[in-house]
Amino acid sequence: MSPRTGRPPVENPKAERITVRLDKETSGILKKYCDQEKVEKAEAIRKGIRKLEADIKK
Repeated sequence: MSPRTGRPPVENPKAERITVRLDKETSGILKKYCDQEKVEKAEAIRKGIRKLEADIKK
């Protein structure tokens, strides 16, 4: 029997999908941040959401 093929399971799967519409100014800020930090848009948005957590716990 051959070993299993394909991608291994990930530790934290990203199963939730959301769609967001941005105005030009906000989109420009996101693009500048992504270019500066060399990250994808999705990762930059995840970081921003994590920063919001501090406001929730107050």
